[in-house]
Amino acid sequence: MPIYEFRCLACNSNFEILMVNQNEEVEMKCPECSSLDFERILSNSSYSIGSGSGKNQGPKSQTRTCSSGSCTTYTIPGPNG
Repeated sequence: MPIYEFRCLACNSNFEILMVNQNEEVEMKCPECSSLDFERILSNSSYSIGSGSGKNQGPKSQTRTCSSGSCTTYTIPGPNG
């Protein structure tokens, strides 16, 4: 399931659209200002598995209660910077 990231050319906000399957109808507009004028941007990602130190270096998640319901933070190992 690819996630595509876009930048609105009207209000300069970034947003993502998840494509579950290629036949799915997806509303393609900025969620902030409803503009149809946007461009696809390249997302940065980095992920590494293990460090050879024998410690568990896999991803970790922390879920807590937030004002919007529940919030989850994911920590993915890799270079810090």
